[in-house]
Amino acid sequence: MTLAVLKTLYREAVARGITENSPTANIRSSQIQVVPRKFMTVDELEAADLGKYRTQILFLAYHGLRWGEAVALTEADIRDDRVHITKLVHGPTKTKSGVRVVPLMSPFKKFPATPKGIRKICHEQGIHIHSLRHTYAYLLKTSGVHVTTAQRLLGHSDPRITLGIYTQFRDNEIEDAAEMIRSRRRL
Repeated sequence: MTLAVLKTLYREAVARGITENSPTANIRSSQIQVVPRKFMTVDELEAADLGKYRTQILFLAYHGLRWGEAVALTEADIRDDRVHITKLVHGPTKTKSGVRVVPLMSPFKKFPATPKGIRKICHEQGIHIHSLRHTYAYLLKTSGVHVTTAQRLLGHSDPRITLGIYTQFRDNEIEDAAEMIRSRRRL
């Protein structure tokens, strides 16, 4: 990002005659490394040994909450079969869209003040706490929830963020897509 800014500044400086050449001209940008984010499917979660934090881990996965949102929840935030997300543990949500209501999909149990225990269990499963948000996004996608609805449920202010998560897939989905296309061609 910094290199791109410098290249732009020097390109303008050369164009305006402020300098004769750009010291950034021969510097190549590093290639963006896209690392697939790990997440678990619902079946994998249900079968996993999640220890004493099973209720909290499933709650994160079935509601797509960030850690700071989950820790801030109280029993009063769970009402009318909905989870009312209005704050983070240290204050207001990052954006207006962070304030949201999601359907209650699993039992609520108060979260511990520190993520250490839940983090340890998640690492044993090969994921991170934030991976549970991706599990929720994947669940929404595979359930046919429209991306703009998912954006609201996840509390994203920009649909491009939601699309970036929504484009994650499992290897079997490629073969499933091929099979759907094959079956449509036979009609």
